Amino acid sequence: MPSPYIELQVGERTVKVTNPDKVYFAEFGATKRELVEYYVSVGDGALRALKDRPTNLKRHPDGIQTEAIYQKRMPPKHPDWLETATVTFPSGRKADSLRVTEVAAIAYCANLGTIDFHPWQVRAADTEHPDELRVDLDPQPGLPFDAARRAAFLTKEVLEELGMTGFVKTSGNRGAHIAVRIEPRWDFIQVRHAGIALARAVEERDPSLVTTAWWKEERGDRVFIDFNQNARDRTVVSAYSVRARPEATVSTPLAWDELGDADPLDFDIRTVPARFAKLGDVHAAMDDQAYSIEPLLERYEADERGDMPYPPNYPKMPGEPKRVQPSKARPDET
Repeated sequence: MPSPYIELQVGERTVKVTNPDKVYFAEFGATKRELVEYYVSVGDGALRALKDRPTNLKRHPDGIQTEAIYQKRMPPKHPDWLETATVTFPSGRKADSLRVTEVAAIAYCANLGTIDFHPWQVRAADTEHPDELRVDLDPQPGLPFDAARRAAFLTKEVLEELGMTGFVKTSGNRGAHIAVRIEPRWDFIQVRHAGIALARAVEERDPSLVTTAWWKEERGDRVFIDFNQNARDRTVVSAYSVRARPEATVSTPLAWDELGDADPLDFDIRTVPARFAKLGDVHAAMDDQAYSIEPLLERYEADERGDMPYPPNYPKMPGEPKRVQPSKARPDET
């Protein structure tokens, strides 16, 4: 017998949802149908975060208890109306990634088992110049969300002194993300350098709370600012993305005055639609102004510490220090 399915009207498209009663979040009890309907319910916000961006998919076609499929390329079989954007990986290879242009594309991918969406920090019209500076606040194991909260407020202070506005969201776990819309005038290397300068400025505010140490053995019980999330082909989960966690939490945009008492567990696949219906997209103003990163680049150039290590899958980059774990480095490598 053919698999059961339902059809949802999403804008001008009809999106088929196959096996709608398949349980994707066993502990939470949420089904595949709930996942797709969730994305439709917050469609305007999810689309704002993803629109025209090359997007990687993190798929769990048989539920979150199974191994994830990380998909950076558009599936070879797809509807003609799905669009693509060509991206270049650090290796120099190119690929056609999903380009999200409408809510139906998000719903279609959710039907493929996509739990969360990971957009690049560029738009399809110019995939070499990011228009978003990203701050990924990652509390080290054992630290609560409150540590990320305090680090986020420190970041807000630094950004405001630079004349910039950041938009904060929960990561859907214990961390927090801040996005700053920037002018698409600088390449990935320059934007990453700006991210390093910003991270160092925040670290200087409270080095007991925040660290920029790339090597885990040096981070301690602090919040790591992952500056490498601004590098080419590094992505963070998008606003309104569900996370592949037992609680079916959502990476949820917040107003700054909400952050003080926010609990990431309050934002899940069932609570966020009602919040969205009431408040709309609290980050809707993100595209109203784009900022220059020149002040951050000036700070980076004036900093004698120079560059920091890239992720291990990158080719050796100009000016990069040696990628040697400090505890394993020979004297001539430190």
